[in-house]
Amino acid sequence: MSAVEKLYDMLRKAQAPKGYHFNRDRERVFDLLAALLLNRERYGYMCCPCRLASGDRDWDRDIICPCAYREADVLQYGSCYCNLYVTPAWNEGKIPVVYVPERRPPEKMRT
Repeated sequence: MSAVEKLYDMLRKAQAPKGYHFNRDRERVFDLLAALLLNRERYGYMCCPCRLASGDRDWDRDIICPCAYREADVLQYGSCYCNLYVTPAWNEGKIPVVYVPERRPPEKMRT
């Protein structure tokens, strides 16, 4: 089993009971998980691959997956910013798939 598959299984088991499910696009999910693992190698923590990390764990704490914005994004849009975590309704096409705007404050986006 690859590192990505192991991460997939671990996160699925931990997050699904909380109501967070992976996007039905398994290829996208595996690409995002591979990027999380790459960021862990680079920075020592799995920061969101859809955002620029600074390399300072304390500064980036809000974008360590699952990020601090996931809950609000999923509640409002049915998906997190990078579309890794979604609701069953989003996966089933019962709600519109829309762009999830960035919630991270501009001052946190410095690198």
